Amino acid sequence: MSEDTDALWVQQTLAGDQHAFGELVLRYERDVFNLAYRMLNDRGEAEDAAQEAFLRAYANLERYDPSRSFKTWVLSITSNHCIDRIRRRRLTWLSLEEPLPPHPALTSDTPSPEEATVAHEREVFVQGLLDELSPDYRLVVVLRYWYDLSYAEIAEMLDTTESAIKSRLFRARQALADQLESQSIPAFDPALEGS
Repeated sequence: MSEDTDALWVQQTLAGDQHAFGELVLRYERDVFNLAYRMLNDRGEAEDAAQEAFLRAYANLERYDPSRSFKTWVLSITSNHCIDRIRRRRLTWLSLEEPLPPHPALTSDTPSPEEATVAHEREVFVQGLLDELSPDYRLVVVLRYWYDLSYAEIAEMLDTTESAIKSRLFRARQALADQLESQSIPAFDPALEGS
């Protein structure tokens, strides 16, 4: 399916076909939920945020510019809503009981118990680092490294310039490096691996 299909579904929705909007939801619900989950670090809150993002998209569908990607547009709505939620709650809490699931591309069908434990610890650690970032920095890191969006796509989504995105991403990476340094993470020693 293409962006032309998205534009057709938008037109059909605006003409009164709610089933067409359902197709858009089915196509992008996973992306919207994953972004909300990365931003909010709470499954229930992410589900609520994803639902709210689609409701806002539906309510503002006449504002959608068909020359833009629908995915970018709905992710922009999602990110803005998540940032608003983060600002409202003012505290970010890392839940060790509910770590992020690993990215599907990084998992194998049958990980060993050791691999699963290491992956789980890595996900908890990475989410903890992300939670320490400001919402604006966290958003650009997630969009760039989780969704693999280009600087131009992120800039369009956040209605800013590519240089502003590059600057935010640089500062976010610096903040992450400072966190790593302050936590005194022991260096990986390949000689100890397998012993």
